[in-house]
Amino acid sequence: MALRSLNNTPPPAIDHRKKPAKITGFLINDENIAPSSTNVASNGRANPPVAKSNCEIPASDQGIDYIASKNLPALPDPEANIQSLMEKLESKDWLTMCEALNNTRRLALYHSSTLLPLIEKVVMVLVKGLKNPRSAVCKTSIMASSDLFHSFPHIFFSTAMAEPFHQLLLQLLLKASQDKKFVCEEAEKALQAMSSFLPGLPLLEKVRPLVGHTNLRVRAKAAVSFCNCVTKMESSDIKEFGCSGLLQVAADLLNDRLPEAREAARKIATTIYTVFTSEEKEETTASEQWQSFCFSNLPPLSAQAVSKLITSQ
Repeated sequence: MALRSLNNTPPPAIDHRKKPAKITGFLINDENIAPSSTNVASNGRANPPVAKSNCEIPASDQGIDYIASKNLPALPDPEANIQSLMEKLESKDWLTMCEALNNTRRLALYHSSTLLPLIEKVVMVLVKGLKNPRSAVCKTSIMASSDLFHSFPHIFFSTAMAEPFHQLLLQLLLKASQDKKFVCEEAEKALQAMSSFLPGLPLLEKVRPLVGHTNLRVRAKAAVSFCNCVTKMESSDIKEFGCSGLLQVAADLLNDRLPEAREAARKIATTIYTVFTSEEKEETTASEQWQSFCFSNLPPLSAQAVSKLITSQ
């Protein structure tokens, strides 16, 4: 006969509820790296972020005054200030850096001839500032870039400034592509200032390679800047750059996944059409010549899409 256990305690109840997964890592938002293209859905819209983005001014930076260019006063002694400018710009103390960046803006706006000999070094400092993880330094560097575009519209196309300007342009596009609204909006203003103040034809040559950037968001921001250059240019400058080259850019962007790039393509195509048909008096003749121009410079499918884009308006 089998013996029965004397332990009559009922077994513990089993909890069938799912326990939350243990978080083993941290979400890092590095604003100095181009955002991943995987964050963009197939319909061209950005997927919802996993973590809440930092759209407000960081608490540690709220004591910094971001002064508009029109409210910046001139320096009382620019010659004395220029002597220590580079040392302060390269300081490890971020408050000193921000003060020096604002002084750089004041020099650019009111004493540009004094700042001119240091312009190449200053631009490289701005590139470094745009990569700085502290938002106050980053935003002030962006604001300084806008003031340099205003005061030195032709200096950026010299041979010595080729690489510094390329680095500055790339960093501005990266910042304009980020989720941090505090920095993103200022970068977009700087890109708009660049398109407004710098001469369009040489600027197109600088922006053109970045329109083919592998990152979706950077490519879209570059497309918008490229479009802004084209729409402000005179017909003679557009013809000098080449309508066929601009048509190719528009055709490539027309199939982009982001709506910003596609809208830029439509504006570029419309501008080309206006220039191309400006000497035509009959609308039917102009339309026929436009279609012929598209099919002679683009593959059939792209030519059909671009030509219909104009005729359907």
